[in-house]
Amino acid sequence: MFKKASAFAIVIILSIILSACGQNEIENAKNWPVKDFTYTDQDGKSFGLSDLKGKVWVSDFVFTSCADVCLPMTANMAKLQKMLKDEGIKDVELVSFSVDPTVDTPDRLKLFADNFDVDYSSWHFLTGYTQEEIEQKALKDFKAVVKKPENEDQVIHGIDFYLMDQKGNIVKYYDGLEEIPYKEIIKDIKTLQK
Repeated sequence: MFKKASAFAIVIILSIILSACGQNEIENAKNWPVKDFTYTDQDGKSFGLSDLKGKVWVSDFVFTSCADVCLPMTANMAKLQKMLKDEGIKDVELVSFSVDPTVDTPDRLKLFADNFDVDYSSWHFLTGYTQEEIEQKALKDFKAVVKKPENEDQVIHGIDFYLMDQKGNIVKYYDGLEEIPYKEIIKDIKTLQK
């Protein structure tokens, strides 16, 4: 009887250990759901959450007339895109939401993005909503502040990169401006894709 109980306990313990090894979870995941959206990309085409279903994606907030952080942030995202390619990681989308949609037409976003050797097959620059809509989306879904003060051309916004899982949940966010943890982001993407 004792041998059967011991063997059963060992089987249970091994099952727990093996199932833990196969989990594709990120430690301290936020699991903030991104609500459905359909906007317009740099090619004037409709693009939304349904296009991202089943894929891991990384997003940020930028605008084309930004005087400081958006150029280096976009260069950093371009570097991430190249690193993902170099590692052979597929099915990862990048999404940059314009925080100045009145100014940032699709053509203007395309001109901006062309400066960064962007691969548009997996990176979409979005516009096609009101200023109020993007401010609300940033706040409600991303827990981020976006604000365009009246009579000013600069927009206040965060500098984070957000990692989303295949179900459209924000799992984690990282500094997208100075100390970008590329290795951690790639590791987390691989974990989600397991």
